Amino acid sequence: MFESNNFSRRPGGFRQSESPREQNGQFNGGRKRQRFVRGAEKVESRPAHGEHTPRPRFNPNGTDRPQRPAFGERPQRPAFGERPQRPANRPKPQRNAGVYSQKKRIEYAQRIEDPTKPIRLNKYLANAGICSRREADDFIQAGVISVNGEIVSSLGAKVLPTDKVMFHDQPVKREHLVYLLLNKPKNTVTTTDDPEERRTVMDIVRTACAERIYPVGRLDRNTTGVLLLTNDGDLAAKLTHPKFGKKKIYAVTLDRDLDEADEAVIRNGITLDDEKIVPDALEFPKEDRKHLGLEIHSGQNRVVRRIFEKVGYKVTALDRVSFAGLTKKNVARGHYRFLTPKEVQMLQMGAFE
Repeated sequence: MFESNNFSRRPGGFRQSESPREQNGQFNGGRKRQRFVRGAEKVESRPAHGEHTPRPRFNPNGTDRPQRPAFGERPQRPAFGERPQRPANRPKPQRNAGVYSQKKRIEYAQRIEDPTKPIRLNKYLANAGICSRREADDFIQAGVISVNGEIVSSLGAKVLPTDKVMFHDQPVKREHLVYLLLNKPKNTVTTTDDPEERRTVMDIVRTACAERIYPVGRLDRNTTGVLLLTNDGDLAAKLTHPKFGKKKIYAVTLDRDLDEADEAVIRNGITLDDEKIVPDALEFPKEDRKHLGLEIHSGQNRVVRRIFEKVGYKVTALDRVSFAGLTKKNVARGHYRFLTPKEVQMLQMGAFE
């Protein structure tokens, strides 16, 4: 193919210098200068025209990998209803499998308490995650709680944060504070224990943390939306007590369109349990009058459903989209997330309405 002695035209070969002085060897001791072109060692290893050499693939596990289909050939797809088999070297992912690790959890700043300020014993036990306050009263009367080596049986007993409290001869230690926001699904009961053995919100967050948390407030079984769970009793009392009046926003769906006369009655206020409840806002985000948004501050039980039942309507769907400034943004139905330290600080300061 190459009969000429001019090696400069040969791919990957040696190329003579274009300078006549270098060709005569005047500056290199009589020897002709030769230059090596990159890629010369690759020329002879190239496949012939039309041939295809498969590229080696890195497979550290040494397992058989499925081959790619040839050009123009359609890959085989699984039949309808048949799931493809997962390779043996690829474990199946599990969601919320086990307690969250310390790296994934958020460590909140612990509240600094006054060591000289006494607190009630049942509250101390509840904040330690032993039980609820009502259950703590039963344990105190049973004589299984001791403070500084002495059995305490009076319900109004108070202790200092520096006292040594024992429960069944085991020291009581304060738990780390945990704050968790759940987007509650339907057919779920907001309680820590259901005697009818129905699904509860605790079943969803059972693997979220090792601490004993409980829901703040209540949502009906078929009511969805924002629900806060924590072991901070002081914050839970602030968010649920009626005098603090935390704002709640609901998305309401009625069985029929809301009449303008009934709307005026609701805006003027509905009396429930000797309390006049006036909504802060009532809007219609859609074109019809069956779907509406309601903003209230009342903390009564089933307050939204009772308001519309008072004027002759039935609530077919109810979703709490906001509670004390917390929303369910980026939290899918039936999932949860931990609050950020900034959100916790805002709640403790009462900055959220």
